[in-house]
Amino acid sequence: MFISASEDKTGILDIIEEKIARATMLPRTHGEAFNVLRYEVGQRYNSHYDAFHPAEYGPQKSQRDGENMDGSYDFRKCTGLKVKPRRGDGLLFYSLLPNGTIDPTSLHGSCPVIRGEKWVATKWLRDQEQEDE
Repeated sequence: MFISASEDKTGILDIIEEKIARATMLPRTHGEAFNVLRYEVGQRYNSHYDAFHPAEYGPQKSQRDGENMDGSYDFRKCTGLKVKPRRGDGLLFYSLLPNGTIDPTSLHGSCPVIRGEKWVATKWLRDQEQEDE
């Protein structure tokens, strides 16, 4: 489900969006709507890159499904950062290097939920202003 800060009647997304703008030093208009995801027991998100190479995929605004890695990928190339989720935490990473190429260390995914459920809200930021859709 996609929801913008202006659609959130509680004001929580507005506060989060302001924190993101301060941390990144990017105007709020450079971000897409929040994508809210719910994971149940056993569900996960396979390792993928959020960025894509336009020569392979054409001129798209985003590669929402990511580029999933098959079982032959050598994960020893990864940096090995693991983040245990805690309510209220945020995680920021860049998908591209300053020269515009995909950052190989931005490969990411999520572990399966073992107990309960997990809620995630993602926010994609761009180097240019985004139009509301």
